Amino acid sequence: MDEKKPSRMYFIGKKEDLIQAKRTTVTLDGRDILLMYHQRTFYAMDLQCYHAGSTLETGDIEEINSKLCIVCPKHKYKITLAEGEGLYKATNPTEKVPTPRWYSKGIKQRVHKVTEVDEDIFVTVSTCPVWIESDYYQSEKGRAELKKAQESGDTEADVNADEDV
Repeated sequence: MDEKKPSRMYFIGKKEDLIQAKRTTVTLDGRDILLMYHQRTFYAMDLQCYHAGSTLETGDIEEINSKLCIVCPKHKYKITLAEGEGLYKATNPTEKVPTPRWYSKGIKQRVHKVTEVDEDIFVTVSTCPVWIESDYYQSEKGRAELKKAQESGDTEADVNADEDV
């Protein structure tokens, strides 16, 4: 991301309309963004899952380890709505009785700030200069891979499907 570019709030729509829609996709500063309304809160994040580029638009929202997460419909990756943190469940094989627990992969999905002003909803695109894995699908190379996959008849890119789940 370009750290010198000033943040700008983009008008997305009227609060009531966006509540009714529940999910909306927009392109801001060349980024495809998913805006969601869940449990009286708006969230915004990159539209394509960091793992393999699948759209998150139809992903279920679940509470996992006391955090609201969107579940990627293609490979079931769990991403927290508020931070973009990737979560996974695993056991520690060194435990006498291995017990499944939720662990963090760290921030994997870029999230964007949502602001309400007089019943209008705005999104400010993240300008955090650190590279986050979902940035790949916002790049020219990532978009080309998504387009190629769509043209070949695969409705969802599966670029990184061999990587860890």
